[in-house]
Amino acid sequence: MNLTADQQDAVAELVNIAFARTAAALSDLTGNRVELSVPEVVAHPIRELEAALGKFVRGEVATVHQIFGGPVSGDAFLILEVDGAAKLIRLLTDAEAPTRKMGVSDREVLAEIGNILLNACLGVFGDLLHVRFTFAVPRLQLESLGSMLASLLVERDEIRHALLVGTRFAVRASDVTGCLVLVLGVTSLENFLAAVEAWAERSVENGDGR
Repeated sequence: MNLTADQQDAVAELVNIAFARTAAALSDLTGNRVELSVPEVVAHPIRELEAALGKFVRGEVATVHQIFGGPVSGDAFLILEVDGAAKLIRLLTDAEAPTRKMGVSDREVLAEIGNILLNACLGVFGDLLHVRFTFAVPRLQLESLGSMLASLLVERDEIRHALLVGTRFAVRASDVTGCLVLVLGVTSLENFLAAVEAWAERSVENGDGR
């Protein structure tokens, strides 16, 4: 399922609002100014995700995974290269750079970053789209990109699509590239896009997106 230009613009604007809230939350948490770049949004069939992700991450990755439910249900992932994740932890905490084999405290910091980002994004989606979500506890995994993707390709009855959002974290003049991935079944993707289109129409009519 390909997004139309209008759908792509509307989703990008929605994510941009969510990322602004996320950056503010991370800044408050760490005391460091955090900026997130204007997101790049595209939808892919799940089996084409590996090639698309290659633009943002490669090799060993740190993944924070959260399952969500409701009228729109699926899996949300924050994906960073392990080296980039270590750099982000160092920048946000002023700690010494963690090794690729992150310790317990480093994992906790990264899980909290992912938790804030995923919950802020899904929270904004719910508020603006008038959709109620339920959330599972997020999980952090350190693995190869191939292993992470293989876990998404387990057989399910429904065809699934991935909504890929690429961005850069800017902290103290240093950039870390990562991406947010929403994996949705066909029905959930259709419901999500219908809600986005309704939100975009309200934005035009009322000027405030409500």
